[in-house]
Amino acid sequence: MLLLASMIGEPFGWRGQQEGRLVNNVMPARGYESVQTGASSSILLSPHTEDSFHPHRSHVFLLGCVRNPDGVATTIASVRDVNLSAADHEILLRPTIPILPDLTYGDAEKWGAADPIPTLWERSDGLCLRYDPDYTPWADADPEYREAYLRLGSELERVTRRVVLEPGDVAIIDNDVVVHGRVPFTARFDGTDRWLKRVNVAMPDRPRPMAELTENGYGQLVDYLSLESK
Repeated sequence: MLLLASMIGEPFGWRGQQEGRLVNNVMPARGYESVQTGASSSILLSPHTEDSFHPHRSHVFLLGCVRNPDGVATTIASVRDVNLSAADHEILLRPTIPILPDLTYGDAEKWGAADPIPTLWERSDGLCLRYDPDYTPWADADPEYREAYLRLGSELERVTRRVVLEPGDVAIIDNDVVVHGRVPFTARFDGTDRWLKRVNVAMPDRPRPMAELTENGYGQLVDYLSLESK
């Protein structure tokens, strides 16, 4: 996984998640069945941008399948497949509401200020998004923004595809363009449940909005595979 990731960019891990490991485990955990994290099982894991709260979120990430005996599907949807009006597009480009870290990053009281960010943004090759409705207080936005945000969610649902990873498969996902999730399933917690490996990859030559440079990232820090990376 790390060799493949290194061919794409620079693998990294979060100090505040899974003890900073570069290769993370994605599997159900008892007590998290109905929580919106990768450790859930009994609920739909909503489509989202991986680590969307942070300006150093992965540009690309890898999902490698170790086992998936029940054929549990990963969901994917590209923002470039949605149909939005010009007005909705313009509204969602505004930095209006923040995205908060999920529960795997620790105590919310230590996160610091929550700065508003845009949901949509433009890259030289097309439209991108930063999206995580379960950790976004979108209901606090003005009605015009809420309606545009909900229409984006409906469009992403419309264009969603399901991918069933089998042992040995690796999915490579553009985290700026594609949101991902997972269908519900019943976990057994007996060592036979779905088990994926995830590697986050930074691509320093791929630009993002300059405004992200001023974000505090809620104090979450990253460690790169290469000591020369920053």
